[in-house]
Amino acid sequence: MFVHTLSDLTRRTPVVTDRFSAPQITRRNFGITTPNIKEHRMSSTRELKYTGKVKVATVQAEPVILDADATIDKAIGYIEEASKNGAEFIAFPEVWIPGYPYWAWIGDVKWAVSEFIPKYHENSLTLGDDRMRRLQLAARQHNIAMVVGYSEKDGASRYLSQVFIDQNGDIVANRRKLKPTHVERTIYGEGNGTDFLTHDFGFGRVGGLNCWEHFQPLSKYMMYSLNEQIHVASWPAMFALTPDVHQLSVEANDTVTRSYAIEGQTFVLAATHVIGKATQDLFAGDDEAKRALLPLGQGWARIYGPDGKSLAEPLAENAEGLLYAELDLEQIIVAKAAADPAGHYSRPDVLSLKVDTRNHTPVQYVTEDGGSSLNSNSRVENYRLRQLADIEKYENADSATVPLDVTTPEKQSGDVNANGNAKVNTNPSAKAKA
Repeated sequence: MFVHTLSDLTRRTPVVTDRFSAPQITRRNFGITTPNIKEHRMSSTRELKYTGKVKVATVQAEPVILDADATIDKAIGYIEEASKNGAEFIAFPEVWIPGYPYWAWIGDVKWAVSEFIPKYHENSLTLGDDRMRRLQLAARQHNIAMVVGYSEKDGASRYLSQVFIDQNGDIVANRRKLKPTHVERTIYGEGNGTDFLTHDFGFGRVGGLNCWEHFQPLSKYMMYSLNEQIHVASWPAMFALTPDVHQLSVEANDTVTRSYAIEGQTFVLAATHVIGKATQDLFAGDDEAKRALLPLGQGWARIYGPDGKSLAEPLAENAEGLLYAELDLEQIIVAKAAADPAGHYSRPDVLSLKVDTRNHTPVQYVTEDGGSSLNSNSRVENYRLRQLADIEKYENADSATVPLDVTTPEKQSGDVNANGNAKVNTNPSAKAKA
């Protein structure tokens, strides 16, 4: 198994000052523009391809709970395996990194906060940080796109997020769960209207939701309106309170996952955790009551076609591995011939959905010209704007003052930049135009 280590990402190359003179570090050379979020959102006005086939993989496995680095090692193993088997895309479960907080369902808040929250926060990722760049590097080296569920750290808060990484290792989208479910709200904050999005990876337009977002009719309808072709349904293992609460059973959650495929006429990749002995021992210890709420297994990864047909033989509930399927996009046209809920089968004059897609934040910083210091409706765009702000500091600087972590096209070498990190492209469309 090929594993990326931190040394792969901290490797530095010598700085040749005449190659990195300040005039080369410009917006034009970076190809930086403010990406238009409508590219992710209002896709109905753009022509989509419904031809071609793509091989995909979805994960059913146990992460290394509360250990981000070890879980990323394991993820990279699956990325390499999927690529070797011809997959162009791989889907990971909900908060795959650093694992799902099962403790919240089986114990009191005091116990949960004191025992697990500090370490969980430490092992959560910040969008685009060094640990996430390991996934970006793996995507580039193995030429595979992915959606990865992770606990996103933003200051002292956390969010249930999915990051979209393309075949070049670029972060092209990031979304947060709109409303965490039940006790998840003691751990995670909420998303907003910017979190309904899709991205066209070339082989198909991909979107995603987490877990019980698939129980939300309005959220689902919003996603249907984006002309999703491939949907990533990221789930944990099904665990506590069953059979008393049937809603938490594999049967119930598999039902809403399959119905998503049928209602939206989209391919659905359901990626799920597995509860292994390590997870059970960590959260339940010798407490038999808690162990009963965390039964071993409970994995249920699936791949469904746009008519709801199962396209891959499920793994055993306690097995770890990948499901594969070849998706023929033409099947979507066949499925939508009878019912396209946000297209010809809709009645917007009678029933319609209003969505606020503004990126509401607690504080808005107004600049002297009356604008906002971060004026984008997308977190990924704001992330890129912050990168641009860092670059601007050095546009008129002497070459000796340009730091290694400001990447220029001239500094890129091989699979990593001069600072040893996988490149985060600030203009994903630039490569397509080149």
